[in-house]
Order: sequence, then structure tokens, then C-alpha cells
Amino acid sequence: MTPEKPLLRDVAYQEIKARILKGELYPTQVLSERFFIELLAMSKTPIKSALAKLESEGFVTVTSNQGVMIRDLTVERIVHIYDLRVALESYVVERISGKLLREHVAKLEANLFESEHAIEEGDGEAFTEIDHQFHLLLCECFGNKEIYHMLLRYNAHLQRITLKHLQQDMTRMAHFHKEHVNVVDALIRGDGQARRLMVAHLEGAKRQLFL
Repeated sequence: MTPEKPLLRDVAYQEIKARILKGELYPTQVLSERFFIELLAMSKTPIKSALAKLESEGFVTVTSNQGVMIRDLTVERIVHIYDLRVALESYVVERISGKLLREHVAKLEANLFESEHAIEEGDGEAFTEIDHQFHLLLCECFGNKEIYHMLLRYNAHLQRITLKHLQQDMTRMAHFHKEHVNVVDALIRGDGQARRLMVAHLEGAKRQLFL
């Protein structure tokens, strides 16, 4: 059976969001609806639908005269997102510490291996994706779908934040990777250190953004 082709509005949404995440479309930039129609070679309807979804997620602001402004993440929102992550992810690692199944450990170690490869290649975009998959994997190990979907909801914005980190200093990839390794080691040991390490990881990343 041939898989269904994705709807044009979904293709437009993914294309525009990807360009925002990569910084090809940057904050404070004001563009027209016509710009996106020509950029993606699509009609007005899917572009309008894609921009409406991106606006609801906080990526753009669409004005009454159809101007489109790429929105930046404010300092306040970044802080609030990190505060949410600290609360949720510290709880997750506390609950799964010492309780990982063999299949969980295999998935986490595979992620760490991919992360190390991205560092060796100097691939910031790949590292960013792998980095956020790591945090979602921890939620999968816990099995709480509500927490998983809450973090998934912010995943694209979190990728923007991580890319901002790497634009400031690419050596942070190795630093983040090492902290992930330490968290996994603590989870396997089950010695109660995983929660402290996760809090330090997230709080440290938040502080570095504002240096």
C-alpha cells in the first residue's frame, strides 16, 4: 500500500519551522506572505495555514496586513521553560534511578554513541536533535505519557535554545555530552545522584545562555 502524501500545509509548516530553527529566518525579520509563497512554490492556502500554526506555537507573529515577523524567545520564556524542565526531568530521573531495564540502557547508550559521533563531525544540528532525544528517552523509560507529551510540546523551542548555545560556543557539545554520560551512569548505579546531576545540567545550561 502506497503511503499517503503529506498535506501541503504540513509540508509548509515543517519547512518554515526548520528554517527558523536553523536561523535562516531570524528574529525581528519581517517578511510577507508572498515571500513564503514564492520560497516554497506553494499557493496561499497551505502557507496561510502553516503560518497560523506557527503563530499559535510562538514562532511567528502575523499582522493584520499579512506581514510575518519571526519571533525570538524572550529571556523570561527561556527561564520559564528551563524551570519547567528542572521540575519534570529531575522527578523523572529520581523515579527511574536504579530501575532501568536492559532495553532502556541500550537505547540511552546508543544515543550517547550518536552524540559522540556528532561531536566528532562538528555537526551542531545533528547534536541538537540527539541531545533532545536523550531527554525524551528518559521520559520514555519512566513511561509517563503526560510528562513526555509536555516536554515534546516544547521540543522545537528547546532545539532553538540548544542551537543558540552552540552558536555561542561549539565546545559546549562535549560538555553537554559528558553531563549526559554522568546522568546515565548514576541511573545505572542507582545511588541517588541522578536527580542532582540533572538539576545541575539544566541549571548550568540556563546560566550559560546569559553569560
